[in-house]
Amino acid sequence: MSAFQGTSNYIASNDLQLAVNAAIALEKPLLIKGEPGTGKTMLAEELASSLNVELIPWHIKSTTKAQQGLYEYDAVSRLRDSQLGNEKVNDISNYIIKGKLWHAFTADNRPVLLIDEIDKADIEFPNDLLLELDKMEFFVYETQEKVIAKQRPIIIITSNNEKELPDAFLRRCFFHYINFPEKEEMQAIVDVHFPKIKQTLLDEALALFFDLREMPGLKKKPSTSELIDWLKLLLAEDISEEILHETRQKKVIPPLHGALLKNEQDVHLFEKLAFMHQRHR
Repeated sequence: MSAFQGTSNYIASNDLQLAVNAAIALEKPLLIKGEPGTGKTMLAEELASSLNVELIPWHIKSTTKAQQGLYEYDAVSRLRDSQLGNEKVNDISNYIIKGKLWHAFTADNRPVLLIDEIDKADIEFPNDLLLELDKMEFFVYETQEKVIAKQRPIIIITSNNEKELPDAFLRRCFFHYINFPEKEEMQAIVDVHFPKIKQTLLDEALALFFDLREMPGLKKKPSTSELIDWLKLLLAEDISEEILHETRQKKVIPPLHGALLKNEQDVHLFEKLAFMHQRHR
C-alpha cells in the first residue's frame, strides 16, 4: 500500500501524513483531534479516495450506542410479522440489522472506517468498543454466530474535544492533533479551492481572517471551512481588496461577516472593540 501524501483536494501537513501512515503500519485506529472545520472528517474521505477503497462512515450522535455499530435486533418488526403470520419470523437473521463495524469487518477489500465525532456519545461509548476494535470480532447472540474481520480496516476516529476520552481507549489509538494552518499552509489550501483568485485580494482576506482569529475573548474562532465559505462570497459579491484593506485599517466589522462569526456575542464583541478603536484614534 502506497504512503498517504494528501490529495489534490486535501493539503496534509508532513506531520499529518506521518501520523496516517504510522497508524496504518501499526494497525491502530488513528484518533484525530482539532478545532471544528480543520478537515478531520475530510481526511478519512480523501484517504479512502487516495487508496481507492470504500469509505464506511459512522457519524456519532449523543444518542448513539456502541452496540449499533455491531448490529441491532429488530424485535418489534419480528413481533409484527408474527402477528401477521409472515413466514420470515422463522429465521431470526431476517431481523438482524448490520452495523458499520459489521460492514467494515466483512468487506472484501480493506475499507476505511470513519468513526466521526466520537466525543458526542456518552462517556462509556469508547470503552464499549474496546474489545471489538482490539480483537476484530464480535458475537451475535441471537444467531449464535461470530463475526470475524476478513482484514483489519483502516480506522479514523475524530473528536472535537467536547469531552475527555478514557485512558484505556487512548492507549489503543495513534493520536494526532491537527494544528490550525499557518498562513503559508492556508494559502495552499485556498489555492486548491480557488486557483484563480487574485493574490492581492487573498492577501487582504487572509490578513483580516487571522486578525479576527487572534481577537481576544472570541467565543468561536472562524475555521478553515468558514474561510472558504467567506472567500466564495467575496468573489460572488465582487468585494475588492481595497474594501478589505479599508476594513482592516479602520477595524470595522468585515463584509459578509456572517460567514465568519457564528454567534451574536462575537459580533457584539467585534463591534465593541471597533467602537473603542475609533474613540482612541
